[in-house]
Amino acid sequence: MRTTGTGDGGQDRAGTNAAPRAVAAGLLTTLRPVAARLVIVAAVLTVGAGGIWLVAGAATPQASPTTTDVPARDIEPAHVTPGAEAPGEDPSAAPDPGGDSPSDPGASTGGGAQRPPDSLDAWAERTATATGVPARALRAYGHAELAMREHQPACRVSWATLAGIGRVESDHGRYGGVTLRRDGRPSSPIIGVPLNGSPGVRSITDTDGGRLDGDPRHDRAVGPMQFIPSTWMRHASDGNGDGRADPQQIDDAAVTAARYLCAGGRDMSGADGWWAGIMSYNNSVEYAQKVFGLADGYAAQAAGSRD
Repeated sequence: MRTTGTGDGGQDRAGTNAAPRAVAAGLLTTLRPVAARLVIVAAVLTVGAGGIWLVAGAATPQASPTTTDVPARDIEPAHVTPGAEAPGEDPSAAPDPGGDSPSDPGASTGGGAQRPPDSLDAWAERTATATGVPARALRAYGHAELAMREHQPACRVSWATLAGIGRVESDHGRYGGVTLRRDGRPSSPIIGVPLNGSPGVRSITDTDGGRLDGDPRHDRAVGPMQFIPSTWMRHASDGNGDGRADPQQIDDAAVTAARYLCAGGRDMSGADGWWAGIMSYNNSVEYAQKVFGLADGYAAQAAGSRD
């Protein structure tokens, strides 16, 4: 959705943020992620925290001009050395559906039962008040954390890190005058600028026939977490249990982002794993420092609201 670092959680993204690649490579040569390949199937693994892993079709949007401004242009990078530490976390601020609805018969017991989409409403509303992040977006980030806790617990990716990425990429699905609807879809598709080799943008020819981004000539980043189509097709997940994986739907996008960050057995709770994961999403030190500051701040604000 931007010329500086336009794109998604994927090794194909590029832009003026590509300038720090040499620095990042030097700092993180031992942290190169191994992207997990997702076989395209009708349905595979049920996710108890609100959906299933699934690659499925989404309606082809119309490609349209988008602003080239950056959603996080006004966010200052955190003053932190890459690889030195991970954002702070407080267990008291973590999503806890049991605390919201302890008698909820649909809550997962770890056996794969689907959790109702509104099971995090109380947590999301409380955390939204503390952080300023929309409750609907928080619900998606929280469910994504719960999904990974159940099915890839060693990763320990947090809702706050996903919220940091969501803020940088699309202001939580609200950038450019778009609003995030109750169903988790933006009021109009979020589609980035064409990756056509113009100044500050890498040239990436079309990989999806325009099915996801509406552009049959060049790829564009799509959805609130800004995936390019080729990366989406490798990691696409259904986060809301409707049987489809749609990059425009924030539950689907958040779970997909979490799975991407956790690829290769990465531990997102430690400094090495966290920086490797974020740099795989966008190989830019400044980008990672912005996500760090946001994630650290969101976690602290949410923890403070419980005091």
